[in-house]
Amino acid sequence: MDDAGAALERAIDALLDARAPGATICPSEAARAVDPEGWRDLMPQARAAAGRLARRGAVEVTQRGAVVDVATARGPVRVRRVS
Repeated sequence: MDDAGAALERAIDALLDARAPGATICPSEAARAVDPEGWRDLMPQARAAAGRLARRGAVEVTQRGAVVDVATARGPVRVRRVS
């Protein structure tokens, strides 16, 4: 994992820590936290970071409220802590 990937994982953790239990974030929020100007270029890495955290059991990636595999999900996803 590169520095951006680690920074994105930390950003996802920090954003979720700042939210109420059960609240979600968009991977784009982590990308914007890491690089406010170039966040769009970080979106594939932000989704990958969410996937790594999900594989570790730290978060769930959801789409329309259902847990999904971010690697195969098409379209917008949300990230939440595992309850």
